[in-house]
Amino acid sequence: MATILTIDADPDYGTLIGSVLGKKGHKIINFTEEEAALAEAWRQTLDLAILETRFKKSNLPEVLGQLRQLHPDLRVVILTDQPTTATVRQAIRQGVQEYLVKPVDSEELETRVTRVLKATKRTIKEALAL
Repeated sequence: MATILTIDADPDYGTLIGSVLGKKGHKIINFTEEEAALAEAWRQTLDLAILETRFKKSNLPEVLGQLRQLHPDLRVVILTDQPTTATVRQAIRQGVQEYLVKPVDSEELETRVTRVLKATKRTIKEALAL
């Protein structure tokens, strides 16, 4: 199964993701701070990252850029509690595959992650064009 890195300041979301996706056999690595997550990304082979849009010391483009330097084929799901046109545009520019708005239903999370992992690498922009 997949190795999934999560970064969300709310530890409850890491717990939710671990519970839902761990039952499917995925290895979930949860972090609340981007620095620790990026350090771990050096030691792991990652298949997917589930990222909040706000970080304590960085921003989404910086964190995503560093993750993609280490793992060029990394698939990404954005999870946010502040959906705006700007965050959607940013996700599209960054080549994100899925964009979820909190609160996330566990069934929806599972469905979207499964779809991202099974699909060829496709961005939100490409999906909208279909």
